[in-house]
Amino acid sequence: METPDLHEEPSPRPSEALPHEELAYRLRQQRLLADFGYFALTDGAFEALLQEATRVAALGLSVGLSKVLEHRGNGAGFTVIAGVGWHAGVVGNATVGDDLESPAGYAFHSAKAVISNHLANEQRFRTPALLVEHGVTRAINVIIQTEALRYGVLEVDTPSEGRFDEHDVVFLEGLAGLLGVAIQRDRREQQLRVSETALKAALAFQEVLTQEVSHRVKNSLSIVAGLLSMQARTSANLDVSNALRAAGRRVGTVAAVHDRLWRNNQSRSVDLEEFLGGLSCQLAASVSGSVVDCQSVSVNVSTEQAVTLGLLVNELVTNAFKYAYDEDGGRIEVNLSRIEESGLRLSVRDFGNGLPADFDEAASGGLGLRLIRSIGVQLGGRATWKPGDPGAVYELEFDPVCAE
Repeated sequence: METPDLHEEPSPRPSEALPHEELAYRLRQQRLLADFGYFALTDGAFEALLQEATRVAALGLSVGLSKVLEHRGNGAGFTVIAGVGWHAGVVGNATVGDDLESPAGYAFHSAKAVISNHLANEQRFRTPALLVEHGVTRAINVIIQTEALRYGVLEVDTPSEGRFDEHDVVFLEGLAGLLGVAIQRDRREQQLRVSETALKAALAFQEVLTQEVSHRVKNSLSIVAGLLSMQARTSANLDVSNALRAAGRRVGTVAAVHDRLWRNNQSRSVDLEEFLGGLSCQLAASVSGSVVDCQSVSVNVSTEQAVTLGLLVNELVTNAFKYAYDEDGGRIEVNLSRIEESGLRLSVRDFGNGLPADFDEAASGGLGLRLIRSIGVQLGGRATWKPGDPGAVYELEFDPVCAE
């Protein structure tokens, strides 16, 4: 059989979808990857993990059908073990062939993604009966692999017209990579449970595995940040380029947390003094001539709260660089202090142009300020903006959340 060309040449998205619709589509994919990474770090049931992966895959590619195909071996093909959008009785029972004339089979054996944008005219592979029954017209298949074995295939399908492209493949492969790490962790846990002696070491072993996942998540997110940066450099549209760079910084902030978790042998908590100090240095280095002074108390909070706080500081400092100063940059102060008995106060101040005379934070429609409002709500804090004379000051009072 002649080796097929697995990647059809993608066509650009319609011009009316650029730049804001395309940008929102890609940013949503990166946020879904980050959220799934945190989900994979939890100790949830294995079946729930697989089901969540299919939900995220369908949501990320704006389709209604997605499934995980587990390879059975010995000529038994694949079994649909998780999925969304399928008829009753499909998940847990339906099977798909694993030969080279099957899209899923070729993806599995070659470890290459398969894009099929026109199944009705597909000459490379046959269309599985399951897809025909559901009226599917296009699909993507990517391999799910652990360090020890090839587990199966993650597939998205849709009956709608359109085109999947290489950026969609990057998203789906990132999701499959995170899923593969989680599957490997689950299988190792099963091996531990078969022995009483091994069970005594389960807690310590789980910590090691959690660090492994955190390290893999950090690497995956760093790749995503690099792709966004590359897309920003190649974009001819300045607004799109700036937005992609901002998205890359946001993803990089999340990756920085996972980097510290891995290097410091932590899995559930972060020291904000060290984390905010490192983040401030990173932000200052991103803008020539700028200085970010950081003063913070030493306090350990949950990983989730540290990530949220880091994203808030990223937005505040980035906005200050953009609006408070000219191209020569300036100085920004980041301060985290204790208030009352157990509360914390975050203050971010610039010494630039100050707030506009008609500034209304609640009514602003800018993406940066919308994110700042949303993140402040997530932290459960009380936020205020006020003049700095010169410059502007943002303050947020909130309660720390300790890791369980």
